[in-house]
Amino acid sequence: MTGDNLLNQPETLLPAETEVAEALQGVSISDLPAVVAAHPTSSLAWAALADAAHDDGRTLDSYAYARVGYHRGLDALRKAGWRGQGPVPWRHEPNRGVLRALYALRRAAAEIGETGEVQRLTEFLDGADRSAIAQIEAEQAASHAAVAPPTDTFIIRGED
Repeated sequence: MTGDNLLNQPETLLPAETEVAEALQGVSISDLPAVVAAHPTSSLAWAALADAAHDDGRTLDSYAYARVGYHRGLDALRKAGWRGQGPVPWRHEPNRGVLRALYALRRAAAEIGETGEVQRLTEFLDGADRSAIAQIEAEQAASHAAVAPPTDTFIIRGED
């Protein structure tokens, strides 16, 4: 796949998951499984759980959660008329759950050495939206920077 829409296929635009997005706003990591359980068909919810597991250093859990999100995303894409290829633009916010699940699966696959899967998922993401990987990485870098520990240096001066 080249990522170019050479067949002039229509973009796949998923419906909004307003309830899921609201449930994920400000949710604690410990409450993420409850959000997923309440919305088990949501690739957005599964991607959030995969990201949380990854951030906690649980690569295999992240892989498993992302794999479920990937399959739920394929179901949603097919339901929306997608036929196995074609644009799934990042700019359409409801598509981001699927794209994030694909990215999370790709990331975890890379960490466990599953190179064939990494290549396939890279092609899938590039075929869906060439900017998706960069957009997700920028979003994650910004969120990690927002929670980074302070780096200010302070000096205590006094007499012994």
